[in-house]
Amino acid sequence: MTNSKNNSKYKVYVVEDNILYARILKKQLVDENYQVKVFHNGTDFINCIDEKPDVITLDYTLPDMTGHDVLKKIQEKLPDSNVIVISAQENIDTAISLMKNGAYDYIMKAPDTRERLSNIIKNIHRTDELQTENLILKDAIKEKFSFKNLIKGNSREIDHVFDLMNKAIQTNISVSISGETGTGKELVAKGIHFNSKRRNKPFVAVNVSAIPEGLVESELFGHEKGAFTGADTQKQGKFEQANGGTLFLDEIADLNLNTQAKILRVIQEREVVRLGGSKTISIDVRIITATHKNLAALAAKGSFRQDLYYRLLGLPIEVPPLRQRGNDIILLAKYFSDEFCKDNQMDAKSISSDAKKVLLSYHYPGNVRELKAVMELACVMSTRNVINPNHLNMNVEENMQNLLASEKTLDEYNREIILYFLNKYNQNVRMVASKLGIGKSTIYRMLQKVN
Repeated sequence: MTNSKNNSKYKVYVVEDNILYARILKKQLVDENYQVKVFHNGTDFINCIDEKPDVITLDYTLPDMTGHDVLKKIQEKLPDSNVIVISAQENIDTAISLMKNGAYDYIMKAPDTRERLSNIIKNIHRTDELQTENLILKDAIKEKFSFKNLIKGNSREIDHVFDLMNKAIQTNISVSISGETGTGKELVAKGIHFNSKRRNKPFVAVNVSAIPEGLVESELFGHEKGAFTGADTQKQGKFEQANGGTLFLDEIADLNLNTQAKILRVIQEREVVRLGGSKTISIDVRIITATHKNLAALAAKGSFRQDLYYRLLGLPIEVPPLRQRGNDIILLAKYFSDEFCKDNQMDAKSISSDAKKVLLSYHYPGNVRELKAVMELACVMSTRNVINPNHLNMNVEENMQNLLASEKTLDEYNREIILYFLNKYNQNVRMVASKLGIGKSTIYRMLQKVN
C-alpha cells in the first residue's frame, strides 16, 4: 500500500459542483496527505490544467459543460492524465464511452464512493511510482552500460571498437567478436545489447567451453521431462531464455560439428525443439559470438562449419590486446587500483612513474584480466599509498615465452624484445643498449611507437 507520507507531492484535483460533496472529498484526500485543489465548474479547472495534476476526479454533470467536454479538453492538454469520473447516476453506455475516450475509471456516487476513490488513487499512485522507479532503473542501466563506462580506454584502437559497436546497435545484425583471452569480449557484447533496441529483454551469456560436451545441447535447446537419464523436469534452453533479447555464445569455436549443425538450423528456422520433444518453439534472438581462435582458419580446415561461420560472422569486431593500447594500460591500472581500494575501505594509491614504465613495457599474455589481478595484488603489497615496481608481480620469463610463441613481423619482435629487456633491467636504457648491441636512439624510437 502507498505510504501516505509519500503522498505530499502528489496532486489530486477535484472537479465537483456540489460544494458539500467537494468538501467531503477534499477532507479525505488531505487527510491522506495529497495536495488537493477543488473546482466547482469545468472552465475554472481547464484554466488551471497547465499545473499538471497527477489525478483528476471529474463530476460528470457540471453547470457549464459535460464530463465528455471536460475529458476532451484534458486529453488535448494532458493525454497521459488519470481521470476518475464520478456520476450521480448509473449509465453503462456513458461509462463505456468515457472509458474509451481516456477516463481511467468511472464510479457512482454512493456510500462507499470515498473508499473506492481512495483505493483507486492509491493504485494509480503506486503504478506511477513503479513507472518512475523503472525509468530511474533504465537510466541507471543505460549509464552503467555506456561504452565509456563499460570499457575503459581512450586509445585509437578502443575508439575503433566503439565505432563498430555504435554500428552494431543500429540493427539486429549478428556480431562476431574476436580477441585474445582477457581482452573484454563479453563487455563488448553487453555494451551492444544494453544500448540496442533489445536492451529491455534478456542478455543470456553461455561459455560453450565450460559446458560438458554431453550437456551442451540440453543447455542450448532445453529438454523435456524424461528426455534422458536425469531429466526429471522440463527445462528451457538458452535460446528460449534469450527470446526477444541477445544470446552471447562465448568460445563458439569449441562447439562440435553436430551441435554446430543444430545451431545453424535454429538460426535459419528461427525455432527450437527441446530434446525429447516434438513441439517447435518460435524464437527471436540476436546472436553475438566470441572466440580467441581464428574462426576463419578453422572453417577453411573443416573443423568449423563454413555455412555456420558465414551466418555468425555478421559484423566482426576485433578487440585489441592490451599491449597494443598504449596509455590505456595506465588508465586501466589506476581504475582497477581505485576500485579495489574503494571496495576494501583502503586509501587510494598512486602509481609511481617507475611503476608506470614497468606496466607499459609488459607483454600482458592475460590482457586486461591479468592487469586487474596485478593491480589488486599491488594494492595489497604496497604498505604506503604509492605503488612501486617491486609491488608489481609480473612473470617476465613466462612473458617472453608467450611473446615468442606468437607470429609477428621482425619489426614487431624487435620492439617487444626491447620492451622485455627494459623491464628486466629496470628501464636502464644504457644497459639494454649494451646488452642488445644497439644504439640508445633505437630504443627511444621504439618507446615512442609504444606510447
